[in-house]
Amino acid sequence: MKLYSTRGQSPVVELGEAVLRGLPPDNGLYMPEYIPTLDVSFFEDLPGMSLPDIGYSVCKALFQDYIPDVELRRIINAAINFPAPVVKLSEDTYVLELFHGPSLAFKDFGARFMAQLMGYFNRHEDEKLVILVATSGDTGGAVASGFVGVDGIEVCILYPSGKVSPLQEKQLTTHGKNITAIEVKGTFDDCQDLVKKAFLDPNLTNVLRLSSANSINIARLIPQSFYYFDAFRQLESREGDVWFSVPSGNFGNLTAGLFAKKMGLDITGFIAATNVNDVVPRYLDQGIYEPRPSIRTISNAMDVGNPSNFRRLEDLFCSTWNNFRDNMIGFSFSDSETKHKLSEVNNRYGYLLDPHGAVGMLAWDQFRQTDLGKNTTGVVLETAHPAKFKDDVESIIGEDITLPKSLMDIKDKEKVAYLMPPDYDSFSRYLLDRYN
Repeated sequence: MKLYSTRGQSPVVELGEAVLRGLPPDNGLYMPEYIPTLDVSFFEDLPGMSLPDIGYSVCKALFQDYIPDVELRRIINAAINFPAPVVKLSEDTYVLELFHGPSLAFKDFGARFMAQLMGYFNRHEDEKLVILVATSGDTGGAVASGFVGVDGIEVCILYPSGKVSPLQEKQLTTHGKNITAIEVKGTFDDCQDLVKKAFLDPNLTNVLRLSSANSINIARLIPQSFYYFDAFRQLESREGDVWFSVPSGNFGNLTAGLFAKKMGLDITGFIAATNVNDVVPRYLDQGIYEPRPSIRTISNAMDVGNPSNFRRLEDLFCSTWNNFRDNMIGFSFSDSETKHKLSEVNNRYGYLLDPHGAVGMLAWDQFRQTDLGKNTTGVVLETAHPAKFKDDVESIIGEDITLPKSLMDIKDKEKVAYLMPPDYDSFSRYLLDRYN
């Protein structure tokens, strides 16, 4: 498997280099030179396949024997060892639950797969690999859980102070071992900028082996494509138009869905569901892309003002607005609308969404009122367990919710994080002092 940079100014590389490097030297994003269409036989066999079987078939086609079959099976079986069930709410509305992994968020798919893949590619290296990751909420916990204890790899997680939920913060600050957390006195975009600057700084890259676990790393996106196939497999009927409503921040999840569509999955289109950080819906409506500082909301993992994966979307659509609009429609919603929808779905169906899933449901409901949305089936991605947002969710529905065991186990643990201003010199000095 060969990959190129979206900026076109870096050499084409093999999968191993792309995964371990994270970002190309020209500050673009790695993309596969070739996204294959899966054989007809795959889709014929899909109804009887397991999620790991799907992952193996997808990777086998993408990687083109770059990883031996036995190792590929081991990587996928070790990473994807939890389900992604589809729940039917009504005749045309389904919810894809992506919170059954260790950190109770969809990021577990990408983080665990990446940890196994990086461990495989890094197995003969003497020098440790330092993973830098910025998180607006769920990524940090998933990466911490996926990488803790992996030999030869150190992980440094940056998160915005006061802008993740208390339980999300515990998930990324209580592991110890090879996991370090930095609490940045700023926004997620500040955290993301620090990480990107580090990759372009020769003072660091000449002395440290750096990589990323954000969705800027192609290894995060590949396994996220698996559950689109698996969700499609679980639908009662696959006739007619099927749209996926994707709560979106950095847009890695939606990009992974587009990979699945390009590989032959019969998805009609995608609904880009955002909170008030609506840079992409505005672009889809007006054709103008204008990044802005992020605004804090209760759906905090989507508080992104400059989505990294927009550059991959541009690449997939040849930077053509009409191509975007042929595959995507976007909607954005306020916190008050999000709270109302969460309460409404709980009362109507007895189904409890988290704030991100509520944004996805809002977008699906609005899409159904359009001409495109008539007589369609919608799959709303529920990206995190509602208990991760216990305080907000309980105040919305007016009742207590039970914490899953994994959250009960960490809620009283001591947080360990290094407080730091959003200043690159401070960050680079820290990295050199800690890892050099």
